[in-house]
Amino acid sequence: MTTTTPSAKATFSSYQVFIITVLALLQFTVVLDFMVLSPLGVILLDKLHINTSQFGLVVSAYAFSAGASGLLAAGFADKFDRKKLLLFFYVGFIIGTFLCGIAPTYTFLLVARVVTGLFGGVISSVSFAIITDLFKMEVRGRVMGFVQMSFAVSQVLGIPVGLVLANHFGWHAPFWMLTVFATLLGIAIAIYMQPVTAHLNNRMDVNPFFHLIKTLSQSRYLLAFSATTLLATGGFMLMPFASAFTTHNLGIGLDLLPWVYGITGVFSMIFGPLTGKLSDKIGKYKVFAAGSMLTFITIAIYTNLGLTPFIAVIGINIFMFLGVSSRMVAASALITAIPAPQDRGAFMSINSSVQQISGGIGSAVAGLLVTQTASGALLHYNRLGMVAMAATLITIVLMYFVNRMIQAKPRQQPAPAFVEVPVEV
Repeated sequence: MTTTTPSAKATFSSYQVFIITVLALLQFTVVLDFMVLSPLGVILLDKLHINTSQFGLVVSAYAFSAGASGLLAAGFADKFDRKKLLLFFYVGFIIGTFLCGIAPTYTFLLVARVVTGLFGGVISSVSFAIITDLFKMEVRGRVMGFVQMSFAVSQVLGIPVGLVLANHFGWHAPFWMLTVFATLLGIAIAIYMQPVTAHLNNRMDVNPFFHLIKTLSQSRYLLAFSATTLLATGGFMLMPFASAFTTHNLGIGLDLLPWVYGITGVFSMIFGPLTGKLSDKIGKYKVFAAGSMLTFITIAIYTNLGLTPFIAVIGINIFMFLGVSSRMVAASALITAIPAPQDRGAFMSINSSVQQISGGIGSAVAGLLVTQTASGALLHYNRLGMVAMAATLITIVLMYFVNRMIQAKPRQQPAPAFVEVPVEV
């Protein structure tokens, strides 16, 4: 038997394939739990007798509680086996989702969303820390491509299934579906996933609060947090009003809206692994810069459109998501290379927290920049586009310095964590 780690030829052991699959499914459940609430809005407004501002609070409660939990968990993130940490927060996430599934009132649902966010907000950061521990930088883009594909899968499969269940069995049904699926996934992790403890060899006996402050105060980490802030802010500004803009401004009927997201999502599922593999082959920053420029161009076109044929809307969305997918996959892979092994958990928790909070702020600011006419059309949507475009250009510069910092840093190889025969993926 020989110890195997992934090579530059992108060969993965069967256990690594299992890890990639598990982490992608984890992301799928967390993303779907967050995304399924928006299309349920029409039902919840009626069933719970709430107004739009109250529903907005339900949506944002998750983001802000997730951001807060990321900061609180950062000091402890490098002190435990990452498998145990992942299971702890995933169990809490399952409990929060279960509470959403039995929520009888608005207040109960609001509290349930806070609970779900407190635990769900840490899962992505632990997952990315595990990726950094187990996979070399040369193949990390490809791994991130598969894991980030969960966003597209939740859009193509999860949301339509959730809406069908909600229409037939009530709005609680999607949360029950998630609870059952997540429970089965949690059991598989508990049984088959091996401990992830290599980072404990570098552990220092530091007070968790001081560990948090130390991680926050490092200039090289602050650069990455700044890039993450702009990445999230620019992206989340367009998202909340995209469906309203597509329907009322572009003239795409509600019956065609699922097709817009579905077709775009299918292409996004293809883009994720391909852009990840390309970033490993030609360079992560090159892919990030190219994706950012494509995003810049498509946002400039999209946010200034009027009545537009369905095919043209599909085309511009596909290219826009190609740009977004390229930059997110490449940026995620680059950022994982920044922290020292003993800081990875704390760094990833803070980075996830920054992302959640920035996204919440971006959504809130977006609501101040646009207005809606009596007919439903949005005014000043192009202002959101200009802010997102400016953020895109700034992140190109910030990620350039992140990339230079990574190239100048001695490369840390992940510790061998298992014994396996490699297979081609």
